[in-house]
Amino acid sequence: MAPELPHLADPRTAAAVELVWREAHLLDRKQYHAWDRLWAPDGRYVIPIDPETEDFESTLNMVYDDDRMRRMRIERLTSGHSISVAAAARTVRTLSRFVVQHHDDATLTLSSAQVLVGHRREQTFVLGADVTHRVRLDGPEPLIQEKVIRLVNSEDAVNASGFLL
Repeated sequence: MAPELPHLADPRTAAAVELVWREAHLLDRKQYHAWDRLWAPDGRYVIPIDPETEDFESTLNMVYDDDRMRRMRIERLTSGHSISVAAAARTVRTLSRFVVQHHDDATLTLSSAQVLVGHRREQTFVLGADVTHRVRLDGPEPLIQEKVIRLVNSEDAVNASGFLL
C-alpha cells in the first residue's frame, strides 16, 4: 500500500501553500528581489513548451533558469533598461486546486492551477497554467526548489511578457 500523502490541513502542506501564495503576492507587486529570496540556491524556474515533458534539460523551454539565470532575469526586469519593462503588464494571479503529488522528509511537491489576469497597453489578457512547486522543507523556512509552469497555450506563439509567471 502506498504511503498516504499529507492533506491541506497538514502543517507541511500548509507551509508550502503559504509559500506559493506569498510568491504570487510578490510577483504581482513586482517585488522581484524579495521573490528571489524564496528560492533554494539550486532552484530551477521552468516554463516548458512541450506540455508533457519531464526532461527539461533536453527539450526546448520558454524559460529554464537556474539561480544565476534567475538573477539575471530579475536584473533585466528591475534595471529600467529593457523595453518590455517600460510597458510591463500589471498582473493579478490566483492559485488554487492544490494537490500534494509527493512528499518525503525534506521536500513536498505541490501542483496547482494558476489563472493570471494581466493588463498592458490598454489590453487585458488571461493566462492559464498548471503549476508544480517542489518545496524544500528541511531548513528554517520553506524554499522553492523547482517551479514548473505549464501554460495551457505553451505550444502557440507567446508574446514577450515583461513579467514573471
